[in-house]
Amino acid sequence: MSAVTAEPAGRRRVGRPHWSGVLAVAALVALLLAGASTHRFLSFDNLKAILNSASLIGIAGLGLTLIVIGGTSVSLAISQSVAVSAMVFLATQSSGLVVALIATLVVGAVISGVQGLVVGYGAANPIVLTIAASFALTGLATWIGGGTSVYPTGTGYTVLNATPGGIPLSVCAMVLLTVALQAILDRSVFGRLLYLVGENRPAARAAGLPVGRVVTVAWVLAGVLFAVAAAFSGAFNTSANINLGGTLTFDAIAAVLAGGTPIAGGKGSAWRTLAGVLLIATVSDILLLRGYSTGAQIMVKGLIVLAVILVVHLRTTRGRP
Repeated sequence: MSAVTAEPAGRRRVGRPHWSGVLAVAALVALLLAGASTHRFLSFDNLKAILNSASLIGIAGLGLTLIVIGGTSVSLAISQSVAVSAMVFLATQSSGLVVALIATLVVGAVISGVQGLVVGYGAANPIVLTIAASFALTGLATWIGGGTSVYPTGTGYTVLNATPGGIPLSVCAMVLLTVALQAILDRSVFGRLLYLVGENRPAARAAGLPVGRVVTVAWVLAGVLFAVAAAFSGAFNTSANINLGGTLTFDAIAAVLAGGTPIAGGKGSAWRTLAGVLLIATVSDILLLRGYSTGAQIMVKGLIVLAVILVVHLRTTRGRP
């Protein structure tokens, strides 16, 4: 007969909510209350505005999610990668939309893929490398374009500005890409390897896993997603220069971290990033409708990211000696 006795029902861990979950619910309730008390927030037009503002950040954030899960920190060259890819997209419109999209995706994949190759096989510091890449891309684009904006040489880009069912095509793309990326992470060999490499790269290398190849593929796929965001951005703005990306780098980082994906890697999901970007977009929308300045919105974004990072850190270190 087993000497182990059943734990009293009142003391079972199953029925005891984790404190971080309680905080998340409290934050959600506070956000809903703030939204409900904000004029024009609860309207279909405002919902579309939130989704539209979130779409480009969300698509770029999905690419960054792969980099973060793989344990290679973040990329600080997202804005420049998107800007250069958007310039290529608009400059190749005379060859048709399909050719322009292919050229844009190839450029995006090459830009980030080269960086991933150096990080994966050369073990380069991704922060230093991507800072250098951002300067290199800025200089190259300025040198080739003379510092001027690129305008479309055709009209095929207008397809990306379509609004099927009243919903911007970029929003539909964000949702579909989220589903596709999550399926890759959950069901593919690459997805499983990415989590293993991100959780403990030395152990993965010692176990004979193809660390360099996995990291490189993650960055290539991230570059493709950056290029998708670039195509929509170029189509929406109808012009592109090296400053097109704006604060996209930091917005994408905020979306990934606000979604609860730890910067250390090995964990995370596309769904988390989608939740993070919607959270950031909703908070920004509420502040905008209440008349707060851009500076105040950026400050609140930073505080949200800081709070999430602290919660994730405390949760992952809970119980460690």
